[in-house]
Amino acid sequence: MVRDPVCGMQLDEESSVESSEYQGKTYYFCSPDCKAAFDQDQQKYLAEDDES
Repeated sequence: MVRDPVCGMQLDEESSVESSEYQGKTYYFCSPDCKAAFDQDQQKYLAEDDES
């Protein structure tokens, strides 16, 4: 299981709808909207993830 960095949803990386690679790491998303938000501002979502 992995966590969508935008909405926080837990999902199975095998069945995720979308993914993006950033700085050598693959991130998985529950929807195209979450992927688009991440692709626009990766640092925003990664900073939020670090605060959790």
